[in-house]
Amino acid sequence: MNQNLSIDEYDALEQITKLPRGARPNACISRNSKRLVGIKLIAHKRDGSFELTDTGKQVLFIKQCIDGLRAIAANPDFILSGPVATFLGKKTHIEVDAASGKNVITARGLECLADIEATNVTSKKY
Repeated sequence: MNQNLSIDEYDALEQITKLPRGARPNACISRNSKRLVGIKLIAHKRDGSFELTDTGKQVLFIKQCIDGLRAIAANPDFILSGPVATFLGKKTHIEVDAASGKNVITARGLECLADIEATNVTSKKY
């Protein structure tokens, strides 16, 4: 994930996943499509629609995992989606608290989150 994507570009990736087949892309997708196609996160199909490439799916999943870590750190009552919770659990960034049954961020997760925040301070684009 060497590209620094803006919030709008991440939003366009998310919207492509929710776009029904054959539907015209909205303004957000159209505005960001040239760069996203150029860095090979989406592909332009013959019918004028867009689809995520494998790299695009991976980038979007990583963003969802980072957002999930941030959400659990801020609010332990937050419920993660299944794939994100499974991935973060396998990587031991979160664990289920035996007493409450809720997800709790581990020391490794806090360390990873601190590292992400430290590297993103200079690279955020708004």
